[in-house]
Amino acid sequence: MVLILLIGLLGKPSSGKTTFLNAACLTSYKTADYPFTTIEAQPGTAYVRVKCVCKELGVTDNPRNSICIDGIRYVPINMLDVAGLVPDAWRGKGLGNKFLDDLRRADALIHVVDASGTTDAEGRRVEPGTWDPLEDVRFLEREVAMWLTQIIMRDWRRLTGRVRAERIPFAELMSERLSGLKIKKEHVIIAVKNAELESKSPDKWSEEEIYQFALELRKVAKPMIIAANKVDLPTAPKNVERLQRELKNEYIVIPCCAAGEYALRQLAEKGIIKYRPGDPDFEILKPDKLTSKAKEKLEKLKEEVLHRYGSTGVQQVLDEAVFNLLKMVAVFPVEDASRYTDHEGNVLPDVFLLPEGSTPRDLAYKIHTELGETFIYAIDARTGIRLGEDYKLKNRDIIKIVSAARRR
Repeated sequence: MVLILLIGLLGKPSSGKTTFLNAACLTSYKTADYPFTTIEAQPGTAYVRVKCVCKELGVTDNPRNSICIDGIRYVPINMLDVAGLVPDAWRGKGLGNKFLDDLRRADALIHVVDASGTTDAEGRRVEPGTWDPLEDVRFLEREVAMWLTQIIMRDWRRLTGRVRAERIPFAELMSERLSGLKIKKEHVIIAVKNAELESKSPDKWSEEEIYQFALELRKVAKPMIIAANKVDLPTAPKNVERLQRELKNEYIVIPCCAAGEYALRQLAEKGIIKYRPGDPDFEILKPDKLTSKAKEKLEKLKEEVLHRYGSTGVQQVLDEAVFNLLKMVAVFPVEDASRYTDHEGNVLPDVFLLPEGSTPRDLAYKIHTELGETFIYAIDARTGIRLGEDYKLKNRDIIKIVSAARRR
């Protein structure tokens, strides 16, 4: 079974997380203008965009695991929206710890921030522009780091004792301890280095140093992007500029209008407008299906969001999370390198997302375990060149896997 990336949605109550999920996944989860509308974690399937190779090759594709629209391949990812987090959620305040635990399997995080400054730390409405969204970024960063610190501390003495007594590398034991959080050995090594703790034995770390390690570990193991939401409100643009300025060395900050994206996608689904997620504009196809008020709202959305920022931002957040934060590449596997088909004749049927640095053998394992175990070599379908297992896959490669399993 092919594993699909999981992106977690975080934010305080009433920041627009659930609206973002609905916009990204065309779900219809309940939203409301009061805290804790979301009680249980809510899943969905969204898509990231890749320029398909079909037009380059002059073929008509028929995808199986993805969707191709006008030469853009939409590749599925999983999303999970958890209940809004408030300060001290890691202590169990609000609906805290349970929902932080829902994010254990997330590969990356999207922090949906109310950039308009119309809600306080607990999601209650305040005078527009009076709340500083930068405070939301800092409190949530701390909440997730404290949640991770708690998990690390549960077995700290025994683990560091083994490091000292048995001379087992700290990164090896800690990655085993945190494997349920998708944390790998290389994540631990990088976090120790970034926390400037390489020269100090873990059993000598202070509580503050353990916290700093947890903070750095979250950054490398579960990288986060900021969706500066509600940019359609008058108080948002200045806050967005400030967030981008203040956080430029820490986070990618994308201006976002989740409510606008959701409205556009619903109208497109009904055939009233022509619109693809991430487009900078839309076309009204059935004006008679829109009231004059709806037309005014669409025009306002076009002028104040699409023309100002280039899109609603929702699709850009997803694309940036997968291709920039997680540094994934999209690869098209085929069985017939001349026709670009699988064994059933489907043209460019699949596209898989793999981390940068992945090899053809990694792709083979992604397709099927037996294919990876019996891998011999690969072929670049564009050039016909034979590729060894040390070849580093590039974005939009078209690859044929040759294995002993397929020669039987």
